[in-house]
Amino acid sequence: MLQLETDIKAAIRDIPDFPIPGILFKDVTPVFKDPELCTRILEAFAIHYQTVEIDAIVGIESRGFLFGLALATRMRKPFVLIRKAGKLPAKTIKLNYALEYGEATIEIHDDAIEKGWKVLVHDDLLATGGTAHASARLCEQVGAEVLGFSFLVDLSFLNGKAVLSKGFPSAKIIGLATY
Repeated sequence: MLQLETDIKAAIRDIPDFPIPGILFKDVTPVFKDPELCTRILEAFAIHYQTVEIDAIVGIESRGFLFGLALATRMRKPFVLIRKAGKLPAKTIKLNYALEYGEATIEIHDDAIEKGWKVLVHDDLLATGGTAHASARLCEQVGAEVLGFSFLVDLSFLNGKAVLSKGFPSAKIIGLATY
């Protein structure tokens, strides 16, 4: 896994002062130019969760859809979308949550998850853990049990893993490239 982490970090580019001054943005989009690297990433996620009885993969808008859907397909599991408010066409359940500088609302179709399903929540990057935590809470509201979280990148200095571990102490959490 050490070589995989090295290769992921080599593909990710830093964008200074994006989206606001003082932020060093980790741009994961160059990873998608390398199909071999993407295959290795999917394999690493699948191996990590192969012994966990997951019923569905939940992807967080929008970069969480990319590997999330691919992983769900590879593992032959349903894929569930969590989106920003107003983006889903059918009846939804919404959740408001706090951000560093304001508030956000996410939603899920009310019939997207069967009661009792065990789910894995996936996104591209773990920062403070706020969005992933809110997404997991939303999954719980529709009757799911959250068994794990997967991320391409973990910005460990922002302590997102601690936030998720506190809220979901038995969940398996993986970030393939840690900064």
